[in-house]
Amino acid sequence: MLPTGLKRSAAWVLVLMALLLGGEVRAQGTIGEIRVSGVQRIDPETVRSYLSVRTGDPFDPDRLDRSLKTLFATGLFADVSFQREGAALVVNVIENPIINRIAFEGNKRIDSETLTPEVTLRPRVVYTRTKVQNDVKRILDLYRRKGRFAATVEPKIIQLPQNRVDLVFEIEEGDVTGVRRISFVGNKRYGDSALRGVIQTKESAWYRILSSDDNYDPDRVSFDRELLRKHYLNAGYADFRVVSAVAELVPERTGFFITFTVDEGERYKFGNVDIKAELKNLDPQLLRSDVKFEAGDWYSAEKVDEAIQQMTIRLGNLGYAFVDIQPQIERKREEKQVNLVFEIKEGPKVYVERIDIVGNVRTLDKVVRREFRLVEGDAFNAAKLQRSRQRIQGLGFFKKAEVTNIQGSSPDKTVIKVDVAEKSTGEISFGAGFSTQDSLLGQVELRERNLLGRGQDVRIAGILSTRRREVDFSFTEPYFLDRDVSAGFDLFHVTRNNQDTSSYDDKRTGFGLRFGYQLSEAMRQTLRYSLSDIEIENVKTTASRIIKESEGRRITSLIGQDLLYDRRDNRVDPTDGYFLRFSTDLAGFGGDGRFVRPSIGGGWFYPIAADYVFSVLGQAGMVYGLGEDVAIQDRYFIGGSSLRGFRGSGIGPRDITTGDALGGNKYYTATTEMSFPLGLPKDIPVLGRLFVEAGSLWGIDASGPEIRDEGSLRASAGIGFSISSPVGPIRVDLARAFLKEQYDKTELFRFSFGTRF
Repeated sequence: MLPTGLKRSAAWVLVLMALLLGGEVRAQGTIGEIRVSGVQRIDPETVRSYLSVRTGDPFDPDRLDRSLKTLFATGLFADVSFQREGAALVVNVIENPIINRIAFEGNKRIDSETLTPEVTLRPRVVYTRTKVQNDVKRILDLYRRKGRFAATVEPKIIQLPQNRVDLVFEIEEGDVTGVRRISFVGNKRYGDSALRGVIQTKESAWYRILSSDDNYDPDRVSFDRELLRKHYLNAGYADFRVVSAVAELVPERTGFFITFTVDEGERYKFGNVDIKAELKNLDPQLLRSDVKFEAGDWYSAEKVDEAIQQMTIRLGNLGYAFVDIQPQIERKREEKQVNLVFEIKEGPKVYVERIDIVGNVRTLDKVVRREFRLVEGDAFNAAKLQRSRQRIQGLGFFKKAEVTNIQGSSPDKTVIKVDVAEKSTGEISFGAGFSTQDSLLGQVELRERNLLGRGQDVRIAGILSTRRREVDFSFTEPYFLDRDVSAGFDLFHVTRNNQDTSSYDDKRTGFGLRFGYQLSEAMRQTLRYSLSDIEIENVKTTASRIIKESEGRRITSLIGQDLLYDRRDNRVDPTDGYFLRFSTDLAGFGGDGRFVRPSIGGGWFYPIAADYVFSVLGQAGMVYGLGEDVAIQDRYFIGGSSLRGFRGSGIGPRDITTGDALGGNKYYTATTEMSFPLGLPKDIPVLGRLFVEAGSLWGIDASGPEIRDEGSLRASAGIGFSISSPVGPIRVDLARAFLKEQYDKTELFRFSFGTRF
């Protein structure tokens, strides 16, 4: 059987021979009849409709040529030929089959549900070889994005009755194509090892089993070029460029060698740095503090961008809504300096015409809209737009949140477009772990952070350990009554075994109410109320007399407030900024307990260098009884994680005859810490720490020869490390107490790990 290409050529020859044998076509007759042969599903009239000739037209080779091409272009036919029989034009067609079913075989790493949207062919669609080959390419592209460049795809056809076929893509997935080696050519300032730490692509290694960064991805390599460029620009190499990035697949198709060729150029320092402003009544010196560099510092494009952003924010706060800041850079190649002038001009007056939100299938529009610092009709402000983007991303409801502005209906109007992609906000987690304080630990938690798409947070959790049992239920409405006020409630039941430290157990059951609101962008106020039923039970016969006097139930009705001023760059893992907190608890509005308990705290974080963070943390508090002594369940207990080097409840007032910790009415703690990388690959997220901690706990409303209650300073120093591992966060601390009292309880080693699965 002839191939399709040869068949088409033969058809052309037959057409031309028939026409030539008929003599001069234009002189020797016209088409008297058009017959269609070979059709099964397609109506003959449909075939005739694609022809450029009709009955009565001459046998024109040009028009027949166009007709033949048009029929092939429809994709309906595997073959088409023309034949002249007297005055009749016979159109012979072979129809392409109809696809009955599409199947995938051999795919294990990528399921059929993922592959199906990648192919354009569908059941009940006409089969064509071109479409099949395009689909094969799309499947291979998908596997290559997954790092499997050795994958092969072979389409197979199963013939069925009535000109139908089953299409089967037989897939040989092959192994993951890793990156065997990453090399750099032309680098002098930084070694290959340092530059490998800059880029996202990594060399294959056994410890990267949970990462795909060591799989070859051409898009990631393109991103690596930009990462290298930013790295060098921020280090002063203003002329840096990546000459090429070449990926070579080894003959066995099991790995890639990637080579980056770079041209570092010269390293520059900042020369003259000036600010010129054309805004009315603006003193440029007011903006000088926003420029965090000066002449003689190494040039950094990132610092220039940060200065522009900070100046934009400050000008917006000063009422200059329309500003345009352009950095004018002049290279002095001989002096290896970059002179910089920030030119500040009045930008075009632009107002927000509309805010469009797309992609939020589940989350209500108002949940996104209320995070905006801009509304329709406001003067457009880039700083407020940036803050709005951060707030939307901070919701945690979206895996993608892009906020951009485009031209509105007129030059002085802009439309803000929010493009989000929802992610799952429901969580069911089980946990297991171990710590020196709680011993074996199990946890189960159900949580929905975006209930019914309204942004509400509901959580129920249970914890079971050797020394603690806890059940919590909480609900939070972040915008109560559609105002920027959060409201929520908590229900809790906690049972703790304190036999090792204080010869008793305690059980707490109750509920709490919370209201919070922003006083400013960085300051938040929270008001609280809680009602707790606290019972001291299982008191040992050998327990301290003070603990025996506290045995029984006690109802505590408490109102409180928390005032937080937060300038940290990240609340979970801060590396820069500071925070201050002031809290007050007042008990006595019903119940048995009557006391006031104020406390203060704060922290400061400073990045010394990349991944090196110095921090200072401190807190202090006191509790005063109102007309009565402070009960043991209302006192502070310090030690363990709150003062490393000492056991839980390890310092403070103690009955030396029984060894029971009695808690204290006053305390303070302070910590200085330096966290730093340990020089391991970045894929192993291990941080080391050096720390010094100090604190004290003292003051109870009881005395006696058996009670020791000194407010002396305790201090410890130590080292530690933490790692995010497949079994959860692991934390190890070694601390030695060098200032202590004889009756204090110390510990050298502290370890904890946990996971959710």
